[in-house]
Amino acid sequence: MTKDKRKVQFTGNSTYIVSLPIKWVRDIGLEAGDTLTLTPMPNKTLLVSSSAVSKDHSALKATIDYLHSDSAENNLRILISHYLVGYDVIRLTTKKGFSAYDRKFIKDSVRQKLIGLELVEESRNELVFQCLLNYNDLPLSRVIKNMYGLVLSMLEDSMTALRDHNVEIAEDVIQRDDDVDRFYLLAVRQLKASIEDIELSEKIGIRHPRECLGYRLITKSIERVGDHAVRIARNVLKMESGISLDDPIFKMADLSTKVFESSIDSMQQEDLQAINQIVVEAKKVSQFGVSLEPRSGEGSGSIELSMVLESLRRVSEYSADIAEVSINMNIKQL
Repeated sequence: MTKDKRKVQFTGNSTYIVSLPIKWVRDIGLEAGDTLTLTPMPNKTLLVSSSAVSKDHSALKATIDYLHSDSAENNLRILISHYLVGYDVIRLTTKKGFSAYDRKFIKDSVRQKLIGLELVEESRNELVFQCLLNYNDLPLSRVIKNMYGLVLSMLEDSMTALRDHNVEIAEDVIQRDDDVDRFYLLAVRQLKASIEDIELSEKIGIRHPRECLGYRLITKSIERVGDHAVRIARNVLKMESGISLDDPIFKMADLSTKVFESSIDSMQQEDLQAINQIVVEAKKVSQFGVSLEPRSGEGSGSIELSMVLESLRRVSEYSADIAEVSINMNIKQL
């Protein structure tokens, strides 16, 4: 990346002009009469962009060599990383051809984990995936809302499964985690892309580049709350009976759920003191969970109940993290 200094000139009675670097003009194919878009940035710089640039980069393509010496899971991880950084067309190739297991594993995993990425071409030696998602149809605010709604329902249902020892509900909570992960990975892709594309930032609802880090932390915390709902459900499956509604663990669950809801609401708050109170409350809930330990020696299922209690404590701690990020995002930049 080279820097090119240009002098600002004054022409007429009110117009300032500056010439464009000839190499840049030729590289993107600009011609006299073409229109450029000038976008003032928050850091007082000026972004100069051309429709010619956006057309050239509208479909970023990548080719990945499938390594048979590695596991299918590891190859999938490489594919997911390309999805996250913003590639629109991902071509997975192998000279030896895919085994039946590898082919099915990759196709099923992409379908389960990556929103918008569809298989568009397939042969013995190649799988081609293309992202067909329109960001206008699924802005970041909606992605977060969907994640939150899923996680909240998982948290509530996992405690219902604990109370009634309902194996069916517990298994359903575990399965829903795939949907949470899909929204999380989509959010990461959107945030990564919006850092490099100011027009995309506007489409998905990012007001300032520094918000990307905040939303990245928030979505990760929501995803982790979902993971703990799954852990609760898995502990339910290990138990032999339900738990009485009078057990204090349900009070802990109610407090953790409410503080989680409050932390998400804090994203729309502008009163820093009110958000601060949510952080304080979340930490109190976590301490209440500590006061309920130890549960050892209370009979069958005591270890599992201790694990459930730990997960509920972690939910309150992640809620505090979300509220703290909301505070940071509400501080006006100098």
